[in-house]
Amino acid sequence: MLHRVSPTAVLAVAVMILPSTVFADGPLASNKRGLCFTPNDTTRADDSIWPPALSWYYNYKPLPEPKYKDIPQSEFEFVPMLWGAPDTKGDTSFVTTIKDLIKSGVNVTNVLSFNEPDAPYSWGGSYLDPVTAAQIWVDNIKPLSDMGLRVGLPACTGGRDGLPWLETFVRECSALVSTGNTKENCTFDFVTIHWYGNFDGLASHMGQYAAAFPNKTMWITEYNFADQSLEDTQAFYKISAEYFDRLDFVERYSLFGAFRSDVSNVGPNAAMLSNDGRLTDIGAWYLGRESTGVKPTDGKSVSAAGRQIMSKVSASLLGAFAIVWSLF
Repeated sequence: MLHRVSPTAVLAVAVMILPSTVFADGPLASNKRGLCFTPNDTTRADDSIWPPALSWYYNYKPLPEPKYKDIPQSEFEFVPMLWGAPDTKGDTSFVTTIKDLIKSGVNVTNVLSFNEPDAPYSWGGSYLDPVTAAQIWVDNIKPLSDMGLRVGLPACTGGRDGLPWLETFVRECSALVSTGNTKENCTFDFVTIHWYGNFDGLASHMGQYAAAFPNKTMWITEYNFADQSLEDTQAFYKISAEYFDRLDFVERYSLFGAFRSDVSNVGPNAAMLSNDGRLTDIGAWYLGRESTGVKPTDGKSVSAAGRQIMSKVSASLLGAFAIVWSLF
């Protein structure tokens, strides 16, 4: 259930979670870290960089990547996602897909839902009204939850409309699962957060979620400090990774940056790989390694075709950035 939140409560929680220490090279290895997988067809060799250093991944899809399908879940866990609405009303093929995946021997234990439903398609959101989303959830996510899988709330943008969207969604979902005079709550196991602004904004945003959804763990499945200087981007990474690792209620996180600098849609300095595919300092830190000294813009850029492929993802973030920056 979502609780009404006072500004005082938000401030109290945000202060509670502020980081205490920033390491020179950033916090090293952490089993909370995962891969937000956004491959580029011109540089598929880069796909081999991430496991086994990272413990889990998602690809915005219900089925695992062919590249990783033979890696045991215990080593590199695939987390399926119901990205948006199915083409047909009442379609429950997502449930069938996940059940079949489990029957095939893939030990699915966690499921993600609805990517930025509060954002339009032109910004890369799944653009769902909360009433429709609630019915799709009951049809496709609730049966998996009833089977014992852990399910996450939809991942809204970092804008002002995110929490109100979720409040309506939870209310509508609860109404759908209630029968007669028996009131039931729409159940979920963790909240899912996206953020592309500065650290102060991130801390405040997490404070809002912690106050609104008490006793729920958090997954930060997309985050970065977009379009900033290298110094500021590295500082943001260090301070955010430190407090994600320190907080028990932050269960998992995935930096949006697993691509080369020249095709980055969050600014060149936010990428974990240089133009020629070497780990940047942030990339190395994220994988639990020491600094490389490689700058994001080092090396020869990939082809224009590669940039065009990555640019298809750019629209998915432009609107989210506009929302985040409007908050400051």
